[in-house]
Amino acid sequence: MTIPEITALVADIRTEVATAVVGMEEAIELALAAILAGGHTLFEDVPGLGKTLAARSIATAIGLDFRRLQCTPDLLPADITGSFIYAPRTTSFEFRPGPLFTGLFLADEINRTAPKTQSALLEAMAEGQVTVEGNSFALPRPFHVIATANPVEYEGTYALPEAQLDRFMVRLRVGYPGRDGEQQVLLNRVARRRERADVCAVVNAATLTRMQAGVETVTVEADVIRYCVDLAEATRTHPAISVGASPRGSQALLLMARSIAVIAGRDFVLPEDVKRVAVPVLAHRLSLTTQAWAAGTNVADVVKEIVERVPGPQVAAARRA
Repeated sequence: MTIPEITALVADIRTEVATAVVGMEEAIELALAAILAGGHTLFEDVPGLGKTLAARSIATAIGLDFRRLQCTPDLLPADITGSFIYAPRTTSFEFRPGPLFTGLFLADEINRTAPKTQSALLEAMAEGQVTVEGNSFALPRPFHVIATANPVEYEGTYALPEAQLDRFMVRLRVGYPGRDGEQQVLLNRVARRRERADVCAVVNAATLTRMQAGVETVTVEADVIRYCVDLAEATRTHPAISVGASPRGSQALLLMARSIAVIAGRDFVLPEDVKRVAVPVLAHRLSLTTQAWAAGTNVADVVKEIVERVPGPQVAAARRA
């Protein structure tokens, strides 16, 4: 699929999602960019901002099967992956797939379930398969995870381990809508006369796969690649950071910047694309030092400071003109 075709389809998807979701344009675009890049998304913000609605609307608009799982402290790994059940008809144990076997899996309030269950997603997110009792089962393609987390409650929650956070290509914060946006939410609810807000499918799973393949054809200049590496490397030497971004972080920077370029209608990546996605891609992969954490340092501010300090390439100046 050509870049203009992908750009047009993404614009149609965003328009369709906007019929149900108000005031989340930036977050929706970044979530779609992560899907085009083949990654997974974590929405982390206070309750009631429409994170679940956004995930469901995106899944419907891109034509993927959608399953939602409300995470609770007593949830077991088998409740996500599935398990072997004894079948009297065949006098044998048969595998019953869990909710993970879908196109887009929403783990709602993922930090309410124990780390053992959270880790059940690791293999699925990294390799597109699950292993149960020594047997591997492939997940549908394309397969994506969108998780939500509530950062304001600590009782009955479990912080996501670094290994789990690193599997998410981006972590997005929605924020409160403005007065006009919140008013529009209420007007939409009154106008549709029902609680559920529905959207229509714009593409299907096969078309989404072709869109993802089209994004893979975009070439990136060596200087832009070096810039991604420079940003990741700067996180490893910053005095406020104890654990910096891994090579997976620099790769996520590159893949997200490439998707953003395609959404903008370009077949080349600008340094500005990398800068735009730096915070959602890198912030959740970094661990602050004890002193920085005690001082109330915001990790997103650290990433912004790194972006301002690390010089970007001039390779795209001619193309910009």
